[in-house]
Amino acid sequence: MPSQHRRDPIRMAPHRAAWADDFERERRRLTAVLRPWLAGDIEHIGSTAVPGLPAKPIIDMAARIGAYPDGAAAIAPLARIGWAHAPEPGDETGRKWSFCFPDPGLRTHHLHVYEESDPLVPKLIAFRDHLRRCPEDAADYARLKTALAEADAHDRPRYRAGKAPFIEGVLARLNDR
Repeated sequence: MPSQHRRDPIRMAPHRAAWADDFERERRRLTAVLRPWLAGDIEHIGSTAVPGLPAKPIIDMAARIGAYPDGAAAIAPLARIGWAHAPEPGDETGRKWSFCFPDPGLRTHHLHVYEESDPLVPKLIAFRDHLRRCPEDAADYARLKTALAEADAHDRPRYRAGKAPFIEGVLARLNDR
């Protein structure tokens, strides 16, 4: 049984064009397995989805399903193709499922599965698309993430909390337009 404990430190890597291919390869495999439950396309989200942006070398992906309980039925089929169910704090209360590949401790891919109606998914996509269009904000975000990672490469809650005001600020500006 793979370890559920994260062993990978928070380290930024220079952007790699191969991340798009890494996403696409897994997107095809996941779509084939999740087809009975999917409500739309699987999206490449997070920093690896933004050309030129340094990132933790973990491909973040978002999928939507019709209803939260449907995610339980996907656990075994995903396991058959090497994806592990890797629950995160807040998944159940947030009605979200988390999976990773190939191992929860040292993952290369992370799949977030949301209910179709979850308002977070459009925000994740809007943030990604904004960073793709706005190199100034992407550079500011890169500096922030790098500083947070250098401050403590093992405190994931602190890292996420440190990024949140920047992300919320960008989304607020987008909503004002």
